[in-house]
Amino acid sequence: MKKNILLAKTYNWDGGFQSSMEDLIKKLKEEIAALEYELHVDLPREISKARAHGDLSENAEYHAAKERQGVVNARLGQLNGRLRELSMVDMSRIPKDRAGLGSIVIVLDTKRDEEITYNLVTSEEADVSKGRISTTSPIGRGLLGKKPGDTVNIQSPGGSRELEVIQVKTIHEIGK
Repeated sequence: MKKNILLAKTYNWDGGFQSSMEDLIKKLKEEIAALEYELHVDLPREISKARAHGDLSENAEYHAAKERQGVVNARLGQLNGRLRELSMVDMSRIPKDRAGLGSIVIVLDTKRDEEITYNLVTSEEADVSKGRISTTSPIGRGLLGKKPGDTVNIQSPGGSRELEVIQVKTIHEIGK
C-alpha cells in the first residue's frame, strides 16, 4: 500500500529552497515588528492609562498590561533567536548524499507495509497533513543523515515504528 502525503510542490521549487527561507525570514521579521510596536507603543499607553486609575495593587488593567508585556518580551526573544539561527543556514553544509533539511524522503513503514513520503523542513514550515515534518520531530531527527537502504527505529508518542529508507532526494537535487 502506498501512501503519498507529499503534495506536488512543498516548496516553491522554481525559486528554490532559498526563496522559502527568505519568505520564512520575512514572516519572522513582520511578527517581530508587530510585537515591537505593541511593546514600545501600545503597552506603554495601556500601562500609563491604567496607572491613572490609582491604586495599582487592585488594578486589573495594570496587571494585565504588565503580564502581556512579559509575554511579548518572551516571544520577541524566541523570534529573534530563531531569526539568528535561520540567518546562519549554510546551504553548503546540507548533505548532498543523505537526508537533510529540505530533503524529500520516501520510507517504508515495515510493520504496516506502507510507503510514506516526507519532506524535512524547519519547525515553522511543518505540516504533517502535507507530509512536511520538522527536522526536530522524532521522525525528522531519525531520518536526518540517512541514505537509501538504512533502517531507523523511531520512538514517538504513538509508539515505536521501523522505517526503511527507500529514496532520498536532497535539496540540492530538487533545486536543479
